[in-house]
Amino acid sequence: MDVRDNATALALCGNQNENLKLIERRLGVRVGQRGTELHLSGPADAVAFAVHLVENLEEMIRAGRPVYREDVEQAIKVLGRGAESLQDVMSTPVLKSSGNRSIAPKSIAQKRYVDAIRAQDIVFGIGPAGTGKTYLAMAMAVAFLQERKVKRIILARPAVEAGEKLGFLPGDLAEKVNPYLRPLYDALNDMMAAERAASLIEQGVVEVAPLAFMRGRTLNDAFVILDEAQNTTVEQMKMFLTRIGYNSKAVITGDVTQVDLPTGKASGLRHAQHILKGIEGIAFSEFSDVDVVRHPLVQEVIKAYERADLAREQAEAAAAAAAAGAAAAPTPAPLPEG
Repeated sequence: MDVRDNATALALCGNQNENLKLIERRLGVRVGQRGTELHLSGPADAVAFAVHLVENLEEMIRAGRPVYREDVEQAIKVLGRGAESLQDVMSTPVLKSSGNRSIAPKSIAQKRYVDAIRAQDIVFGIGPAGTGKTYLAMAMAVAFLQERKVKRIILARPAVEAGEKLGFLPGDLAEKVNPYLRPLYDALNDMMAAERAASLIEQGVVEVAPLAFMRGRTLNDAFVILDEAQNTTVEQMKMFLTRIGYNSKAVITGDVTQVDLPTGKASGLRHAQHILKGIEGIAFSEFSDVDVVRHPLVQEVIKAYERADLAREQAEAAAAAAAAGAAAAPTPAPLPEG
């Protein structure tokens, strides 16, 4: 196949042909290049998919969307799940980041998530680590602020320890909770220049705070993000959701498989999943391991832990069934004497 011009061919191939090498490795085909021509060989179905992939990537490049190695990785997943065109999923940018790089959905689930945030007032993004839940919510918040749809951004997290004890850290309250909020600062600095982010925080236009600081407030004209919501209690989740005021939007993100609450405490996110579905104005967007946009090994790690959890649950169920069977078995009658 011929992509017809050198600029498109260079963008498609990537730095040192890394995009073509990735296509070869993921699809099991051989890709040869000469000028603007690509020669694909291998199993017929794999070649047909590779041609479809390259045509879609070429279309994105001609539309002005740069294509990086991670974009090719996600494009394979998107088309592999039945999408006809990448344009429908990956070519509508949410925001231009501080490095002038477009932030856009990279999977079908991410596209649905972004659409839900635009359309609904309260959106839950639930799924494993690395699926872009918080990052896209942050991008949408910054976009809403830039477009003057809201007057401020509020980013909150429950201050719950994930295995380590951090209560003896030095400093005042703000310094003690800062480690819990660091991921939100990192994402914000990726969206805009650090000086701009610091200025907005100083002015109170952007607020990063522990969830406990939300109590008693009414949040009007705000884009509010609650991250790591699986670590809220039922009472904290209710408190947060009832803070939402007029012309405000709330996005709640979390992974129900990584709850760090003390034993016996129910997760507010799990509880909300059960009682809030079906309410108009509230949307639930769920992600799976195929939506992971970090290093490809993250997806494999998530799958491995899911398999281990399933095996443990099956073993526990089998042990419980065996114990119940033993308890229900009749006691043998005593042997007669003599």
